[in-house]
Amino acid sequence: MQHGEARFDRRHVEAMIAHCITGLPDEACGLLVGPLDPVTFAPTGDVERVVPCRNVDKSARTYSVHPQDHVRAMNAAQDEGLDVVGVFHSHTHSDAYPSPTDVRQAPDPTWLYVLVSLKDPEPTVRTYRIVDGDIIEAGMIVTG
Repeated sequence: MQHGEARFDRRHVEAMIAHCITGLPDEACGLLVGPLDPVTFAPTGDVERVVPCRNVDKSARTYSVHPQDHVRAMNAAQDEGLDVVGVFHSHTHSDAYPSPTDVRQAPDPTWLYVLVSLKDPEPTVRTYRIVDGDIIEAGMIVTG
């Protein structure tokens, strides 16, 4: 699934929002864990776990996942036959849309990029893929 839908359990979406609110006034971030397609080795779009991480930037405008948190999440995922399949972070003052910095820092075109906007009283959550600098919104299916 290159640009198709992303599938989340409602509790994962709630966990992302809660982590992002807890991170205020700074941006918060975390990783998404899920399976890879056995043929293409690309993420299937299913998110099985959300891993809250520390933002080493400690900034309201940028984020960087703490390297120790990333390694820990990657190792735990691989122990379960899964992989890191994306990242989430908050935008404290802007829409749930990738910024030029987000696009520049996107490490993998197969990853899911989830943005949680906290600019309005009700958080907004949207999912994207970023491929060669192009921002493509992925459908977001929430179950449970």
